[in-house]
Amino acid sequence: MIRRAKGTRDILPPESRLWAAVEEQARSVFGGLSYEEIRLPVMEPTELFVRGVGEGTDIVSKEMFTFPDRKGRSLTLRPEGTAGVARAFIEEGLFQRPQPVRLLYIGPMFRYEKMQRGRYRQFAQIGIELLGAATPQADVEVLMALHMFLEALGFDDLVIRLNNLGDPEDRPRFIAGLKRELASHKDELCSDCHRRWDENPLRLLDCKVPRCRELMLNTTPVAEVVSDEARAHVEEVSAGLTALGIPVQSAPRLVRGLDYYLRTAFEIVSPHLGEDTAIGGGGRYDRLISDLGGPQVPGIGFAIGEDRLIDVLPSGFRDRVLGVRPVVVLPAADGAETAAMKLARSLVEHGLEVRNEVTGRSLRAGLKWAAKVGARAVVILGPDELAVGEATVRDMDSGEQRRVELERVAEELTAQD
Repeated sequence: MIRRAKGTRDILPPESRLWAAVEEQARSVFGGLSYEEIRLPVMEPTELFVRGVGEGTDIVSKEMFTFPDRKGRSLTLRPEGTAGVARAFIEEGLFQRPQPVRLLYIGPMFRYEKMQRGRYRQFAQIGIELLGAATPQADVEVLMALHMFLEALGFDDLVIRLNNLGDPEDRPRFIAGLKRELASHKDELCSDCHRRWDENPLRLLDCKVPRCRELMLNTTPVAEVVSDEARAHVEEVSAGLTALGIPVQSAPRLVRGLDYYLRTAFEIVSPHLGEDTAIGGGGRYDRLISDLGGPQVPGIGFAIGEDRLIDVLPSGFRDRVLGVRPVVVLPAADGAETAAMKLARSLVEHGLEVRNEVTGRSLRAGLKWAAKVGARAVVILGPDELAVGEATVRDMDSGEQRRVELERVAEELTAQD
């Protein structure tokens, strides 16, 4: 037997219903705010992620699926979405459209990570990007959209954790201070942090090793050494969210693992899931487009790990999606198949979920099958019913049944919803 590749999984019914419902909700909420969907290639030139995400990040140095094509060009399965959006923004000339440009993406990403619960090497993300607006109000809109989406899924205790990473011009001053404060403890850092020390010191703050995290807690936060302009920007973002009634919490050591973030960096958490369980996160990246060869265009966005989101969905949303029960159409007479197909089509057009019996089961076997699939009602097309243009509608919970004219079956069943 051929098995799936390690780190991937099959998403089967009925769980796949949850995925479809979550994505439909994303398109509804973000679409309502004029974020239009962009569909990106799943593989990109490796250079895009090296230059965009950052050569010193764990994503680029450890986690990418990279391979040569037949002409020796290095390609990478996308590990995140923002760099691809930035590439498309430049290549497709989206900077020539009215600004800002609002984009939504949904799809698979790939990272060679250590396998653990909720983490897969092929995983899905839902993200939005707002390109062409440098104001704090743009940040507030993106965070409001994230909050609205998760509230629509039933989360009711969300908190935005917000940090100020400053501008690239602030980094040398911050990094010099960080190294100075850690110098006497350098030998205690993990091997990865020894590599980061010279390659990308800001990533020291992103280490998950307990001793490294403990040492970072005693260092000066980056927000305390940023410029007045960067400080004012993030303070206005925080004030804007508070004015909207969205809870905000300072997170002075949040860096989000990507080199292109500046000023606003954030994640959203639900306290009952635990402080370390971020549902999604993102930040501002005003230099990314120009770093990739495009014009100077600011941007801000976020991504949500859909696999993790599905795992922690509130029970109300989950039950509503998985609680939908079908109507079974059961042809129980010779020649009833065409009438059953027509009726099934009519029921679907009226918004009902239908399972049409197509295997030739008997009436008795068909009723047993209907019970197994959780049908709420069975529409029986027997010889007596068809002779007078009727059907028998059986309620599977009460066992009651009644004869209904064929053209009124859909109306009768939708009235019961």
